[in-house]
Amino acid sequence: MKLNRRRFLQSTAATAAAGMFGSSAFADDPINVASIHDLSGGLDIYGKPMVDALTLAVEEANAAGGLLGKQIKLINYDTQSNMQLYTQFAQQAALKDKVAVVHGGITSASREVIRPVLDRFKTLYFYNTQYEGGVCDRNQFDTGVTPAQTVEKLVPHAMKKWGKKVYVVAADYNYGQITSQWVKKYVTENGGEVASIDFFPLDVTNFGPTISKIQAAKPDFVWSALVGGAHISFYRQWAAAGMRKSIPMASTTFAVGNEHIVLSPDECNGMLVCYNYFQDLKNKTNEAFVASFLKRFGADYPNITELAMGTYQGFRLWAEGVKKAGSIDRIKVTEALETGISIDAPSGKVTIDPPTHHCVLDVHIAEVSDKKLKVLEDFAQQKPADTAAVCDLIKNPNDNQQYVIKI
Repeated sequence: MKLNRRRFLQSTAATAAAGMFGSSAFADDPINVASIHDLSGGLDIYGKPMVDALTLAVEEANAAGGLLGKQIKLINYDTQSNMQLYTQFAQQAALKDKVAVVHGGITSASREVIRPVLDRFKTLYFYNTQYEGGVCDRNQFDTGVTPAQTVEKLVPHAMKKWGKKVYVVAADYNYGQITSQWVKKYVTENGGEVASIDFFPLDVTNFGPTISKIQAAKPDFVWSALVGGAHISFYRQWAAAGMRKSIPMASTTFAVGNEHIVLSPDECNGMLVCYNYFQDLKNKTNEAFVASFLKRFGADYPNITELAMGTYQGFRLWAEGVKKAGSIDRIKVTEALETGISIDAPSGKVTIDPPTHHCVLDVHIAEVSDKKLKVLEDFAQQKPADTAAVCDLIKNPNDNQQYVIKI
């Protein structure tokens, strides 16, 4: 366990420290690409696999000749789970390093720090994380799944299996607050009830009083939208209280930080999750990708996460946009992406949805089983419908806001 945890948190020191690959291999005037992620602090459980995936994507592109006859230089910024550093590094990437694109942000709070900075300095932004949905901004592309693609599928699956009374625990910032409302919407639409929604700041580690409240409420299952290293304590305390075997749990955040590997099977077996990507997906593209990834980062790599795949796919989509545009110019690349560019990714077909700048992609429900994620059900080519109802950047290119669910 300790070795797995150390291997997971160390990841590849080279990508965090070097900030670029061997410069001698680059042609003059390379294309700069920024990675702004948490490589230390409580959110590094998400950030390090994302940077590893971006590293591999850039290396593959350079090995294939780069883009537009130039090599790509990846510049890594470690935001240390500190929102102030997101502002600083977004400005540095745009103004000093003059990057063609930023791939970055993990929490929705970090995204909302980066987004206005990159809008102001006219630098294209890819947010590659599963999130609460609703952002409508022509300068931003979102490659992660939204509640209309995951919560909408997982809620009825869990209710059919366990029952209709749900207790929600969530991180106390915009992701948890908004996602919990999507959970409530789908629970209600499927004839269920939400007993309570409890929010927790990211640094909370004592969940004893909440566990007592859940015991008293007697829900059929718990829905977790907890986030970060500190919140792993909830799952440990839940199991220690003997609750795992009596009240099951579903989540749209668990395992994206490899929590199912950090925790013991007794602490998390049986939990249901729903994402776009799982390492054991059976297709030739994924099998080749996994082989390349493990060759690059080591056969003992714990697990290739949903967020890592979102980042890999985000770079691939941007690169296809550059090729189609024949330029790294922000507007030209945006217009190319808005033609509905698709890639054959390890997760399946991924297509930019032009009106929303989100993605059409496959999703899967899986069960945690002995440090593995066992896929139970597949849903092909799910649209980001929660945003599409109100966001149309083709008709309204100057729209710039986050549409929030109203119940």
